Amino acid sequence: MKTVLVDTDVLIDFLRGKEKARELIVSLAGDADIICSAITVAEIHAGMKEQERVKTQELLDSLTIIDVTRDIAEKAGAYRRTIRSHALELDDCLIAASAYLKRATLATGNAKHYPMGDIEKKLV
Repeated sequence: MKTVLVDTDVLIDFLRGKEKARELIVSLAGDADIICSAITVAEIHAGMKEQERVKTQELLDSLTIIDVTRDIAEKAGAYRRTIRSHALELDDCLIAASAYLKRATLATGNAKHYPMGDIEKKLV
């Protein structure tokens, strides 16, 4: 079974009812292990409205959450140190490193945030 790490933007779009994100999550539900980074959990909670809490918690509870380990942190630091881009943020490096170390495809709507050549990406 393949593993897909879902980026923050895809989960936000899913919660907002956007069709492409909904289609992706539904299509993966039986065919893949769907995971997300603990960084994504923080990003979602940072922008969540109180009336979205139950729906958000239900979605996050249905996913496997990947903690930031030392290996992930070291890989993220290597990405940030070696990839020359002013737009490259550490949180995106942590998400990408999680995908790399879990051998997961990264599903994202923001391909420019992930210039890493060593991870497979699926643009949503």
